This record gives sequence, structure tokens and C-alpha cells, in this order.
Amino acid sequence: MARRRPSSQPVDECARTSPCHGVRAGGGLGFSPSRAAPARVHIGTRRRGSDREERWHVPCTGVLDRTPSSGIGLPLHLHTSVLELLRNPLPRRSVEGTLVWTAIVLIAAAAVLIAYSFTERAGYAELAEKAMHQLDLYAAGIDSELSKYENLPSILDLDQDVLHLLETPADSALRDKVNKALLNLNVRAGSLAIVLLDSTGTVLASSNWYEPDTFIGRDMSRASFFTDSLRSGQARSFVADKTRGTPHLFLARAIKQDQRVIGVAAVKVSLATVENTWIEYAASSGSERLLVIDASGVVIMSSNPQWRYKTISALTPTQQATLAHTDRYPDTPLKPLGMEIERVLHYGTNLVRIDVPGMAAKPLRFLSEEQAMSRPDWRLMTLSEVTPVWRDARNAALGAAGLAVLFALLVVHLRQRRRAIALQLAARQALQQANDELELRVEERTAELRQANAALIGEVVERKRAEVTLREAQDELVRASRLALLGRMSAAITHEINQPLTAMRALSDNCRRLLVAGRVDNVDRNLTAIADLTERMGRITKQLKSFARKAPMVASPTPLSHAVSNALEMLGTRAADEGVQVVLDIPEGLRVLCDSYRLEQVLLNLFGNAMDAMKESSSKRLSVSATVHGDRVRICVSDSGSGLPESVLKHLFEPFFSTKPPGEGLGLGLVISSGIVKEFGSSLRARSLGQGAAFEFDMQFEKEFTHVI
Repeated sequence: MARRRPSSQPVDECARTSPCHGVRAGGGLGFSPSRAAPARVHIGTRRRGSDREERWHVPCTGVLDRTPSSGIGLPLHLHTSVLELLRNPLPRRSVEGTLVWTAIVLIAAAAVLIAYSFTERAGYAELAEKAMHQLDLYAAGIDSELSKYENLPSILDLDQDVLHLLETPADSALRDKVNKALLNLNVRAGSLAIVLLDSTGTVLASSNWYEPDTFIGRDMSRASFFTDSLRSGQARSFVADKTRGTPHLFLARAIKQDQRVIGVAAVKVSLATVENTWIEYAASSGSERLLVIDASGVVIMSSNPQWRYKTISALTPTQQATLAHTDRYPDTPLKPLGMEIERVLHYGTNLVRIDVPGMAAKPLRFLSEEQAMSRPDWRLMTLSEVTPVWRDARNAALGAAGLAVLFALLVVHLRQRRRAIALQLAARQALQQANDELELRVEERTAELRQANAALIGEVVERKRAEVTLREAQDELVRASRLALLGRMSAAITHEINQPLTAMRALSDNCRRLLVAGRVDNVDRNLTAIADLTERMGRITKQLKSFARKAPMVASPTPLSHAVSNALEMLGTRAADEGVQVVLDIPEGLRVLCDSYRLEQVLLNLFGNAMDAMKESSSKRLSVSATVHGDRVRICVSDSGSGLPESVLKHLFEPFFSTKPPGEGLGLGLVISSGIVKEFGSSLRARSLGQGAAFEFDMQFEKEFTHVI
């Protein structure tokens, strides 16, 4: 079909015609008659299809079109360059383009196949290597569990009471002694049972002699562990619990005397602990199954309990009858697991399918790995789900497909780039003009931002200066509150010091009289008492000084009972005068990691508040308890006062809030204590007990302390 070309009339005609009006019909150059919007130049038409046309228009203006919506327009000489580019439409798709697209499709398909195959093989190899490592760990775990019990039969072989009982089985007193010895050994070893059989297979002694279903007197001559011990000297025989199906194992050893077998010692152990560990791991991972298969091809242990006591392959009727007469498995029929090998990957590694009726909606596919155990004659098998491998292979294939599509888009982009370059060159001059104007506006805006930033920096500096001033004022206020508390304590401390001084005066007078009388022993006791009183006075003044000083927090292991005693000692006179009963419940030797002075300050404030709350109470009891919870110690201080209403609890830790009469408190004690507790890494909490109130907080537990319950 012929294609109509745009008119070749020069576009500069629009610059000579003003105002723009009049329309040229057909495909030539025309003008829009509308004056409500800028006129547009019709530069031509291009036939698309049978009856559709595509028209190109650009604004007809000789100056920059600057509107709030468009920003910066193009001058007329730039429009001319753009129109010349638009006159040449894209060429039709050629045979070369068809071949290019066909090659892209083929490359993409090959990339998908290669990526899927390579990723699948790598995933299988990684999964097999991980399975082999897990098999080594599982085998070591079983050997470690069994090694704890395999020497127990040898211990009985060396016991003289056991040998004498085998020689004189009718001795009831000796049998009772051996029974108790087996019970003691069984409890210490943690096994299920320990039995002693004579040469005929009759149980002479057992650790469960006191139970109603004891093994004593039972005939175990047909048990596999007994026959194997007689034949080879020792045996490991698997046996399942008949009722619950849990896996057990008999470790047996023949007892010989003068090269003659006189009995068999056997230990029955449980493998349920090992199997439960596998079940928990399988539940957490969800992608791995473990099976233990005996020499008969029966699954005797599994991380999936539903697979236990199933056969790897179908058994013949003869094999079914033979296994049914053994004592190893439960009485239920042995059914096949439904495992089929779909694909052999390499030696020892297979892709298998398991279809268990009633257990899964569709067959499950796994990667199987096996490893034989040296003892007993068992095989370990891991089944790893291959769904993640298939998912990774699928993702790799999709990624390869994406890269192929990206390559195709790159080819298309290169084909279109030639046309885009021409358009970009035409618009570069207009963009340069717009860029110049934008840079000018950016410089103006940057200057404004610098001024605003300078003002903001000044405000920040002023705010920081105000914060420093406020913090210093708060520190001084806290120090003043502590000194106010020291003033309230001065009377009690003066009384505490006057008592030792009076006693020291009396003791010194007695020393003079005793020296005259020559009673040196009594003088020594009096001087010792004077030294103790001096040490007590020094301790009181030291606590007062450390409480008043301002020092940074230094955390160290602190005996909790020592800190509580120091705080109570400073309030001892007040507690005695007011009749306060102090109840301490602190484990001996308990230590916490904190600053001892700050901890004593918190305790002293809580004790003082508790005594203030119990002034009007008939029963005055101050309780201090400490309990260990993991690596934290919870300290609780409670009283038997009037309690705390809900309205008081909401504002209890606010600065200058106090329930005491005016003049008796600043309302900063709990605020300071709460801040100290926050430095310890905890929070001070309060709750009402109805008859009293309780304050509690947590401390870091010092690891050297061992809490015995």
C-alpha cells in the first residue's frame, strides 16, 4: 500500500504568518484556528492501516513556551529539527529482524534447560553431602548412647555374689542381696532393667524384683539375646515394647567359669531418648527424615513415628511368618513402607518415592542416603526432601529466562537507540537553556537554605545550652534532696553515735579500775569492746559520707544482704522506736552486679517511705525479699501500711509529687530511686497490696552465686 508523505512546505512559514489561523486540507502544512490555546503546526500524516491516519503537531510559537504546568518549552528552530526527525518513520520488520528474534528465543530456551539441569545437579550434590554429614552425627549419637551401658554386663561377671547365686540358685538370702544390688546398679546407670539368667534361660535375679510383673522366674531361653550370648559370648538384640512400640535394646554377656557358661547377664536400655531427639529435630527442620533399618529390612527407629515397624520392601509370606515368631517387633503385621527408587543419582544416593496409603495425599519424593553401622547390624538412612532443590532449579531457570528477555530488550533498545539519539540532540539545546535557568534557581534556593540552616544551628546550640543548664539544675536539686534526707537522718545517726560513746566512756573508766586491781583479762575484753564500738561508729560515718557524696556509678559484685543490712542499720533506731518488725527473705551469699552505694540509697529511701506509710498502722511489718529468675534477681520491699490508691499510683514517679504533709518531703525520693534503678538496667515498679504496698525492681544476677532450691 502506498504511504502518503508529509508536506514539504517549510515550517518557517508559521513565523511569517501572524496571527496563526487558516487550515490547509489534506496532508500539507496547516494551522489551528483556536485562540484559546497556543496554535499547533500540523506537519503531516502517515497512513496506518486501511483508513487510520497518524498526525504530528507541535506548538507554533517563536519564543519559549513557559507555563506553570510545562515549565520550559522549545523555540521554533528546535521544532524544525524535531519535525525533520519525525518525517522518517520506523522501517518495517525485515527478515533479519525475524531471524534475530528466533535466535533470541532459541538461546533463552537453551539457557533455561542448562540452568535447570546444572542447578538441580548441584542441589542434589549439596543435599547428599549434608545427608552424609548428618549420618555420621546420628551414628555417633547412637554409639555414644549404647557405650554408656555396654560395660554393665561385664561388671556382673566380676561380682562374687552373682557367681555364687549362679552356683546355688536356691539361696533366697543371696538372691535378695543380688536383686538389691541389681536395682542399685540399674538406678545409677539409668537403664530399664538388669537381669541375671542361668544356663537354661531362667531369670534368677532382676532389678525389677519388687514389681508385680517382675522378670524373676521367667523363661527367656528363646530370647534372641540369650541364644546369641550362648553362641558368641555377647549380644546386642533389639526388642520393641509390645504395648507402646517404643524401641528397646538388650546388651547381654555370657558368664563363664572354667570355660563353661553358667549364666547370662543382660541390660535392657531404652532408645526412646535418641528417637525423641530425632523427632524434635525433624519437626523443627521439616525437610529431613531419619530411619534405622535392621538386618531384616524393618524400620525399627524413625523420626516419623508412623514409619516405625514398616519394611523397606514387600516381604514374602515366608519372611512374614519368620519375623512374626520373633520377639523383636510388636504383634501388629509388618506392612511395607511403599518406597520405590525412581532414579539412581550416584553410588549410595537415590531419588525415591514414598507412597504410604492414608498418610499423604500424594507420593512424597526424597533424596536417600545410607550408611551401615559397625554394631549392631543396622543401617542408617536419611530421606531429604527434594522440593527445595526443584524450587531452586525452577528459580534458576526463571532467572535464565529473565536474562534472555533482558538480552532481547537490549537488542530492541539498540535498534531504537539510533532514533532516540537524533531526538536527544534536537532537545539538548532547550535542555541546556532550562538547565541554566534551573542552576540559577538552585543557587538562589541554596542561599536561602544556608541562611535557614545557620538560624537552625543557632537554635540547636541555644537548645543544647539550655539542656545543659537544666541538667545541672536537676543534678543540684537531686543533691539537695539527698542532703535533705541526710538532715532527717541526723537525729537517728546522732543517737547511734552517742550510744557507743557512752559505752566507751563507761568501759574506759572500768579499765582504769581493773588496771589498779590487776585484772588484765577483763581489761583486754573491755578494750576489745571499745574497738568494736569504734568500728561501728566508723561504719556509720562512712555510710553517711558515701551517701552524701557525688560519684560516678561503678558496678561490682555486691552481697545483697550486706547492702540491706547497711540500709537497715542507718534506720535501726527509728525502727526500734516505732516498733517496726523487719522480715528478711534473702538467700545467703546472693550477690548482684551494681554500685553498692546507689543500691543502699534506693533501699534506704524505700525503707524510709515504708516506715512513713506505717505510722498510723497497728501492725508494722517491713518485708524485704529476693528471688532469682534466670539471670536476674527480683528485689521486693513491702509494708503493712494503708496501701496506695489508683490515683496515687499514676503520679507516684513524677517529680515533686508527694503524699506526705508539707515540709516532710520534696517528692524527689522515688524519682531519684527510679533513675538509679534505670542505671542498673531495670525499672522501679509499685503496686498496692490492699493492706500495704510493695516496690520491686530487678538486678543483674552475679554468676558466682549458686542458688540451691
